[in-house]
Amino acid sequence: MRKIGNVLRSLRIRENLTQEELAKKLGIARSNIGMYENGERVPPLKILERFADFFNVDMNYITGRTEKEYYHDLQTKQIAQGIFENRDLRALFDASRNATPEDLKIVRDLLIKNKKKDPGSPGVFVNL
Repeated sequence: MRKIGNVLRSLRIRENLTQEELAKKLGIARSNIGMYENGERVPPLKILERFADFFNVDMNYITGRTEKEYYHDLQTKQIAQGIFENRDLRALFDASRNATPEDLKIVRDLLIKNKKKDPGSPGVFVNL
């Protein structure tokens, strides 16, 4: 129990969140966050999944089965979070899993062409 709590606390602190802020973002009680971090209670699987999704880490990292975080750098984490939060990007990413390299090049070229038309448009991908 203590291992999960230590990992959750370090992830929360890394994101500069209070227990209350994290609880609001995850839709759970602040007291539960405190009990999880103090090792007084083990989060149920559904809550562990919420933590993993929110912090963009592997479940094995949260449970202490591995010392490595799923995302190794901030840029990768930001890209993944952008995809996670945007329904259209999630759909595009999901569709790209079965795309051929030629298909990906066509879509990439189209996005680059569109970006040149409107250079002020926000984007998730840093180097298209």
